[in-house]
Amino acid sequence: MTKRENFLKGFWKENQILVSLLGLCAPLAITTTVENALGMSAILMFVLILSNVIISAIRKIVPNQIRIPIFIVVIATLVTLAEMIMAAFLPSLSKSLGMWISLVVVNCIILGRAEAFASKNNILDSLIDAIGMVLGYALVLILISIIREILGTGGITVWGDLKFNLNDLFNRSEDNKFPFFSHFFVTPAGAYIILGLLIGFANIINRKKVVTK
Repeated sequence: MTKRENFLKGFWKENQILVSLLGLCAPLAITTTVENALGMSAILMFVLILSNVIISAIRKIVPNQIRIPIFIVVIATLVTLAEMIMAAFLPSLSKSLGMWISLVVVNCIILGRAEAFASKNNILDSLIDAIGMVLGYALVLILISIIREILGTGGITVWGDLKFNLNDLFNRSEDNKFPFFSHFFVTPAGAYIILGLLIGFANIINRKKVVTK
């Protein structure tokens, strides 16, 4: 596998949400707003990149019998550090994400990449793998949150500054909103439907590729 293939595989071929169906807690739980999705993506990027690099660096000195506990200690340390940084600089976002930050410790994507890739490959390849995987994951996470927030509230607000509202765009009043705006889409049931549709579309595209070949 070339370095380019290693980087790109996380965007589609091995996308952790659409193909591998891993780490689905975050897409279902925190994608009620784009702000939450961006915050969680940043945390996952910080933890996955550093954990892959550290685990790859120590892979030859870690006894095989205790590798999983050591991986978890590394990941837990990084998650704690990320949690402290976010609480210090983005307290409102930290409060919004709540316990989901701590649960990154047991996120199957982080531990999965450590076991499946970083523990078997050099630092550079592990770094490239982590960047590709987390960017592919983050793009889907943000896409789900955009769909849910627009369908649920009619607009997007990020950190109170960047705002987009379809009603304002089309000069619709509060009494004449677009009919499809429903708080249903910011509920867990709405998340299941959006995620299911995206996975379904991904499966259709992948099957068409197989038939074409």
